[in-house]
Amino acid sequence: MGSIVDGANGTASGKKPTVIFVLGGPGSGKGTQCAYIVEHYGYTHLSAGDLLRAEIKSGSENGTMIQNMIKEGKIVPSEVTIKLLQKAIQENGNDKFLIDGFPRNEENRAAFEKVTEIEPKFVLFFDCPEEEMEKRLLGRNQGREDDNIETIRKRFKVFLESSLPVIQYYEAKGKVRKINAAKPIEAVFEEVKTIFSPEAEKVEA
Repeated sequence: MGSIVDGANGTASGKKPTVIFVLGGPGSGKGTQCAYIVEHYGYTHLSAGDLLRAEIKSGSENGTMIQNMIKEGKIVPSEVTIKLLQKAIQENGNDKFLIDGFPRNEENRAAFEKVTEIEPKFVLFFDCPEEEMEKRLLGRNQGREDDNIETIRKRFKVFLESSLPVIQYYEAKGKVRKINAAKPIEAVFEEVKTIFSPEAEKVEA
């Protein structure tokens, strides 16, 4: 069984892919930054949420199961999300990936490393104060502010409670690259560039 598993984890070239986890609360602007990283540094952007939605849309047995779990307010098991991520990595010709919005919690993280045998190169953490996130999210949908502020605060709280242990785990390994996400988009990307550029130059040389 061992050899099959090993083969299944690599990319087409046989070597393990480079994986970077991208974490940040709602409104931290990580989606925009991921698009920039893809454009400038040739990474493939994988969003756990998008993969789950695509699977549901496909109408597969797996998709129906995911849809039912979400309907019932249940959390989709780590293994399900990880298998979708793993499949996306294997089917893509690229060997470097940004995994966005995952791991959402410590259990996700442990399961990802166990199932894929891939440890992220580093974690890109878009750190944005709650007030700034609120301002951004409320600015997106004017007219519904009253019922939104509570929802936003709840989402932020859930993000902090579940994601902080993941960030602390990787921080202890020296793998967290924290970005001040409260700044304007361009300024944030300048900071992102300082993390990615040394690698990009090596590739071009």
